[in-house]
Amino acid sequence: MGTEKIIFHVDVNSAFLSWSAVDRLKGGEEIDPRTIPSIIGHDEGRGVVLAKSELAKKFNIITGESIYVAKRKCPNIAIITPDFNVYEHYSKAMMELLGNYTPLIEQYSIDECFMDMSNYLDDEPIKLANDIKNIVFEELGFTVNVGISCNKVLAKMASELKKPNLVHTLFPEEIKTKLWPLPVGELFMVGRRSAAKLNEIGILTIGDLARYNELTLKKMFKSYGGMIWNYANGIDNNPVESNDDYQVKIISNSNTFSRDISSSSEAHKALISLCDNVSSRLRKTNRFCQSISVSVRNSNFKNYSHQRKLKNPTDSTKLIYETAKELFDTIWKGEAIRLLGVALSNLEEEENEQLSMFNNVSVDKKNKALDKVMDDIRSKYGENAVMRSVFLEKKK
Repeated sequence: MGTEKIIFHVDVNSAFLSWSAVDRLKGGEEIDPRTIPSIIGHDEGRGVVLAKSELAKKFNIITGESIYVAKRKCPNIAIITPDFNVYEHYSKAMMELLGNYTPLIEQYSIDECFMDMSNYLDDEPIKLANDIKNIVFEELGFTVNVGISCNKVLAKMASELKKPNLVHTLFPEEIKTKLWPLPVGELFMVGRRSAAKLNEIGILTIGDLARYNELTLKKMFKSYGGMIWNYANGIDNNPVESNDDYQVKIISNSNTFSRDISSSSEAHKALISLCDNVSSRLRKTNRFCQSISVSVRNSNFKNYSHQRKLKNPTDSTKLIYETAKELFDTIWKGEAIRLLGVALSNLEEEENEQLSMFNNVSVDKKNKALDKVMDDIRSKYGENAVMRSVFLEKKK
């Protein structure tokens, strides 16, 4: 292969649909949405298709088009409401699993990442990539594509060659046969508008772009022209940059119950556990949340949620739980509950608390001290070493 660098690009196939399918099957649903014409999206207002099944593609349903148009193409299409708490859960689970193979992982989006395998190869790259692909499916229940090359852009293009559930290579010696015949619009960083402009000057394929005069492209498109010319020729010197704390924008946790719960007291106990978990994780990032949301899934798999923005950012378990409890009590319709979720968002670096004559400073300090003690004990002795009782209305 004539290269020292080995980069993998791992991309989840139809991520939102796959993750919703796995979650529903675990919840007891018998029909796998991946085996029927189905889409992810909000079936209200101006909802658009966020993901689609392979069978939905046969009806010419396109990601990004309106739900209204998709329903006209396939009147019986199954429409699944997106659940970003679920998606974050499976994304994190995949990243943790991939971390067993290399510490050099750069998460590029919620459903894809680059892995620098250069110094962590025990087998041939293709064999290891297949092992990774298979273990993701066996342990997490969804499929991925893995692209292999000597740099990030070629690895990413390799993972796009043919789907689903496949491993592809795209090394420099393979560029002319595998990459150049593709339409220029399929090149990384070339969108629809750019592709249209390139088509106007006779650049129809990636090969056309690669063979075009670089200086002319730079005059026409400035630095962007040079970048896409490099990509078309397989040139990319950007290293895989590990981002363990991948721009965390939301911290969430959810619980699917082994049996439906139907009382507010049971729900409140579940919320205590969820809030304890997310607030502890929030403190580990040294951030504070300004928005808290609670999501409910009933026994008929109907989802609904409610969010509240706080006056001041917080990392207090007590305040997070009290807010989540109020949100739940506001939205719960009294039916059997299959899943509860809590999410913290609008994460801030500073607390920026606005003090007033009504603030009870001593109580706030006690709550912070309690949170710190709980975190320290769990860090030293494990998550189950201690449990909170401060919120319990009656003995468990």
